[in-house]
Amino acid sequence: MRLMLILFGFLLVPASQASMADRSIDAFIERELPSSGAPGVAYAIVDGGAFRSGGRGTILADSGQSITPDTPFLIGSISKSFTAVAVMQLVEAGKIRLDASIATYLRAFQGRPSGAITIRQLLSHTSGFSTVQGNRAHMDTSLSEGSLGDYASRVAKWEPVHPPGSRWEYSNTNYQILGALIEATSGQRYPDYVQAHILAPIGMKNSFVSDGQTPGKVAVGHRPWFGGKRAYEMRRTNRVSAPAGGIFASADDLALYLAMMLNGKDDIISAASKAAMLRPASETSPFYGFGWFLDSRTGTAYHDGLVPGTETLATLLPSQGKAVVVLVNANSGIGFGETLKLREGITAKALGLDYAGHGSRLVPKMTYLLVMLLPLFFLASIVWAWWHREKLRTKSGAAGMFSLWFPLVAMLAVAGLLTVVIPAMFGGSIRTLLLFQPDFAGAMVAAAVMGPIWAIVRLALAYSRRANPV
Repeated sequence: MRLMLILFGFLLVPASQASMADRSIDAFIERELPSSGAPGVAYAIVDGGAFRSGGRGTILADSGQSITPDTPFLIGSISKSFTAVAVMQLVEAGKIRLDASIATYLRAFQGRPSGAITIRQLLSHTSGFSTVQGNRAHMDTSLSEGSLGDYASRVAKWEPVHPPGSRWEYSNTNYQILGALIEATSGQRYPDYVQAHILAPIGMKNSFVSDGQTPGKVAVGHRPWFGGKRAYEMRRTNRVSAPAGGIFASADDLALYLAMMLNGKDDIISAASKAAMLRPASETSPFYGFGWFLDSRTGTAYHDGLVPGTETLATLLPSQGKAVVVLVNANSGIGFGETLKLREGITAKALGLDYAGHGSRLVPKMTYLLVMLLPLFFLASIVWAWWHREKLRTKSGAAGMFSLWFPLVAMLAVAGLLTVVIPAMFGGSIRTLLLFQPDFAGAMVAAAVMGPIWAIVRLALAYSRRANPV
């Protein structure tokens, strides 16, 4: 009740008080939403004593069901800040110490290299677990059934890629472990704890935590599909990923949450804990606090979210008492149909920050087109090899053998580059990339298959009938 009174002043302002900035945001959305290819967007702004929001587009492409500021979206990694709030609550309750090791609370980590990782290191992504390790859960469909404790016991056996505390690397694994920690120290399931101690006290009535079940009426995600977007309807949520990226929330609800983070008061956590979350966690983590990225240039704290079909961005400007959240029910394409400008443009206009975009997108567009054309190129090369098979059969000597066999070696290397090296640059495997960029990654797989097939076909044609030339 006390927190609700504190937040009572953040009410929707009458339309007659809409500022020039609000009209600018509306015009910006009108212009950018079609070019992003996203079916819809919702946003909410906190500005001193004012709280205003809006929505545009549809929950599902061509459905006619309008998105509103009350529409729940899967907010992705913005969820990490909720997990950090829960940890700080338990710190204040004396149940967790930030600089204690995880082995102090979770028995599965005892006697293992990962057991030395501290709670502070998990909160700030300095545990030593890698981005690739953190993305493993994306492809494990069994995790909708398993518990956070069971998954943490599995993770405890992993060797961190880096010594704990030695460097910063973003990893979902950190927050999955923290979810298990919350359960172990609170005695409640993670969804129940967050609902009882964060969502309900703040008044987030259109928000809930993934619990492994089929979600109700929420914004449907859309993924890139050859220049357009195709719906990605989740059948079930992933329970284990909830602490890292599995909270559903509406724009209006997130405005209440961001207002709480800005109010400088003791409520669901103390003002001191809020301040701790919004400053560098350690020397190894100069641009990340507890669940928030920090930008010293703009004075903002922010976190984006990326899940299959949805992209989000929440930003705080504490010095001015401002905040904004933008929710888009589509993933960006590679060069085409990107949502980044939509999210960052709304944010900049709401906070009064300069935003010049990201310049020419020629390089990603050319990359996309190149990858799309590669399978067709290899298919055309197979046809070319067939029509010139007699020429292939005449190759001899060292130079001829090299020209016949080197393409196979080169194509196997290209296949490895496309299916292993490039996906790792995106922070996952080719299966992970297929989940977020099905058209681009699908073309990569097709090229990785067609390239070696072309080289093998050349060899087969070159050696077929050599024993009995015509």
